[in-house]
Amino acid sequence: MKDLFTLVERVARSEASVLLRGETGTGKELVARALHQLGPRADGEYRVINCATLTGELLASELFGHVRGAFTGAVRDRPGVFALASGGTLFLDEVAEISLDLQAKLLRVLQERTYVPLGGTEPLQADVRIFAATHKALRREVAEGRFRADLMYRIRVVPVFLPPLRERDGDTEALAWHFIEQHNQRGQRQVSAIEPRAMDALLEYPWPGNVRELKNVIELVFAVGVGDTVRLEELPPELRGIAPPVGLIERGEPSLMSIEREQILAALRKSRGRKGRAAELLGMSRTTLWRKMREHGF
Repeated sequence: MKDLFTLVERVARSEASVLLRGETGTGKELVARALHQLGPRADGEYRVINCATLTGELLASELFGHVRGAFTGAVRDRPGVFALASGGTLFLDEVAEISLDLQAKLLRVLQERTYVPLGGTEPLQADVRIFAATHKALRREVAEGRFRADLMYRIRVVPVFLPPLRERDGDTEALAWHFIEQHNQRGQRQVSAIEPRAMDALLEYPWPGNVRELKNVIELVFAVGVGDTVRLEELPPELRGIAPPVGLIERGEPSLMSIEREQILAALRKSRGRKGRAAELLGMSRTTLWRKMREHGF
């Protein structure tokens, strides 16, 4: 992690495009914001677009803006983020989800530094630095025809890889205390110790949701626990080695995919369809929930 911090400080000083790679929850958006704040465009706008949550036309409108009459419902001119972030930074999260048609338009912006709003005719200047992030291997996406090779090279000038939490020795304990201190400051509960059994569970768990999952676990501990010590019984079942409930799953040996599907359905029912709240209950980002819902055919 110290090597990563050093790399971020060095890369931030340039104008190069950066591709952030890492599993869900490793902190790609935090690193992108740090790159912006440490760079020459720190005084400019910092805008984030989640490419996984918008359809092709909506994403194109968000990026490039549109003029009045460009499509049904376009009753007035509307600037896109390339205009709003002029002189600043644009972070494209889940960039691998962009359609091939829109990839071609984005490539033109990076090559020529100009773009045309939807329905417009006059090109406008694009003065933004691009950061992108994905949990997918773009080279594999290129090989399978889902991503343009020329665009990959444009956004991947500097690749930055964020290691998963399970490979960051010592970080689980340090981050757990960091999140505990954040909650202590809110005054809901004051925690000053973690019992050995609970600490062992935290350290032995593989954290598939990485830092975001750890943060949510600590939030759960403060919501359900009492006293000044975090106890094993306050941790969620998966950290205590208890299998998730499979009562709603078809008879027979459940697959990991079927378990995940039922967990998502249960969270959506509990949140009454509010995807943001469902993502919190599942310990994942809204982006990841959208992606998993598509994978399961929702």
